[in-house]
This record gives sequence, structure tokens and C-alpha cells, in this order.
Amino acid sequence: MTAYFTRRLLLVIPTFIGITLMVFAITRFVPGGPIERMIAEAQRMQVEGGSSRGSIGAGVQRQPLSDEQIAFLKQYYGFDKPLLNSYFAWLAKVVRGDLGVSTRYHDPVWELIRTRIPISLYFGLISMALTYGVCIPLGIVKAIRHKTAFDNISSIVVFVGYAIPGWVIGLYLLVWLAGWWDVFPLGDLVSENFDRLSLVEKLIDIAWHSVLPLIAYMISAFASMTFLMKNTLMDNLAADYVRTAIAKGLPFRRAVFGHALRNSMIPIATSFGSILSVILTGSFLIEKVFNIDGMGLLGYESLLERDYPVVLGVLVISALLFLIGNIVSDICVALVDPRVQFE
Repeated sequence: MTAYFTRRLLLVIPTFIGITLMVFAITRFVPGGPIERMIAEAQRMQVEGGSSRGSIGAGVQRQPLSDEQIAFLKQYYGFDKPLLNSYFAWLAKVVRGDLGVSTRYHDPVWELIRTRIPISLYFGLISMALTYGVCIPLGIVKAIRHKTAFDNISSIVVFVGYAIPGWVIGLYLLVWLAGWWDVFPLGDLVSENFDRLSLVEKLIDIAWHSVLPLIAYMISAFASMTFLMKNTLMDNLAADYVRTAIAKGLPFRRAVFGHALRNSMIPIATSFGSILSVILTGSFLIEKVFNIDGMGLLGYESLLERDYPVVLGVLVISALLFLIGNIVSDICVALVDPRVQFE
């Protein structure tokens, strides 16, 4: 098993290089990069300045930056080098822990990400705990009470939730519960007077602001996790070893929780590692809807603003978490199923 996981760890390196190289190449060829945005902003200011002075040639746009300035900007952002040279120069900095400087905020990328990690981690861990804590028991009950009224009604509710994206449900919740009925706040993680509250009031305020985003986070994984638990448990309950155990006098409760449930947890364990990247990087659209200043909103705004250093920095963290999460999934499977040897 040690040799298997060593090989998996070594495979992380070429996979990570392939992912980052592909995105790095896209940032080089997609129009609207930082230099183009600077030129467009300078032209806009030039036109507004000419219009305010009432000059005759105010409507005529000329190149606001000289060739020397454009050449300096290309050198500063690494656009003057071939793609592979620029990529490996960027990769060398990443290995040293330098993710670059944001072209929008003009701050180190790691500092921008580091300040937002606790927020995404807060929502990610709570949503994961709630998802597993609700979906696994619900799936077990639905499997035991298959085709009953409880199973049918809960299936309808879960399927409706699964059919609607989490950010859309979050938007409706904001309109109804925050806009019309004023039960919850319209966004953000804390209130404006948060600094003047006591410790207990701060905890209550954070919890009050967290209800709607957590519902939006959970709704996407709720249906898939619930039905995965139900279907795998039903398959194991119909297996020969469970029916034989019941026929020999084993109580049904012990057959479910002592035999079938552990084997049914294997598919759940395989999906555990892949959720690591979601825990930390958050959701772009959900954080945008609720104006939560986490990594998801940072990545979303960086994409819109063509802030490529931040985009690549978020990619580095999410890619590493996803690759490591796959290895964690294998470890979870080995812990749940002792038959797995990974030879």
C-alpha cells in the first residue's frame, strides 16, 4: 500500500503541471489582459479629459501609452517571453511560495488568498458536516422505508432541490426571506455594527448571516449524497450475505447496521476526498450572490477583471486540493473496506 500511495503522490506533479500549463496558456491568448485593460482605461480617461476641456479633437482617440511603456509592461508581466519560458518562470516562483502580485489590488496574491481562506473554510466545513450528517441518516431511513409515503415525499423534495442550482435557490431565498419578509440579512457575513457587539452577540450575528448561504451550499450535494446512500444500502440489503444472515436469525437492525451499512459506506468514502477543494475554494456564484468575501468571490472577480495572477493562484490551491483529495478518497476506501489492498 505504501508503494501505491507513493506512486500516486508522484503522479500529482505531472498532473499539476498539465492543469496549470493549460490555464496559463489560456491567460496568454485570451484578449482583454492587464495591458489591454490599462490601455482602454487610459483611453477612457483621455476622452473624458478632452471632453471636459471642450477640445475640438476630444472624440479622437490616440494611443495613450508609448511603445517603450508597452514594452516595459510586457516585460513586467512576462508577456515578452515565449509561453513555456514564462510558464516555467512562474512555476519556479510558485515552488518558492511566490504566487505573484495582483494586477487589480497590487497586493501579493498569497496575502489576498490567505485573508479569505478562513471564510471559505468556515462555510465549507459546516456545509460538509451538515451534508454528511443529514444525507447519510436520511438515505438509511429511505432505504429501510422504501416506497412508503415518507420515501416518496422526501424523494420529491430532494429531486426538486437537485434540479435547481444552489446559487439560484440562494437568490430566491434572498428575495423572499431577506427582501420581502426581512427575516435574514441581504448579504455579507456580519452586520455593520459587528465590532460593537459582545462575543455572544457576534456569534449570533454570524449564525444569522450564515443560514441562507449554508442552505445554498448544501442543496447541490444533498440529493446526490442521499440517493447514493439509499441505493447502495438497498443493494447490500438485497445481497445474499445479508439475506442469509437474516434467515439464520440475525435481527434486521443488526443486519443493517452491522453488515450492510459498512459496505454501503464505500461509495460515500470515494467522494469524501473530492470535496476538499470545495471546502476551501468555496463556490463562485454562491459567494457572489451573498456577497461573501471568500475565495470563491475572489476568483470570480479576478476572472472578470482579468487578474491573471490571482486566477492562477486560486487555481494552484484548488488543483492541489483536488489531487490530494483523490488520494484521501483512496485512503478512506481502504479504511472502510479492509479487502482493499492497493497492490
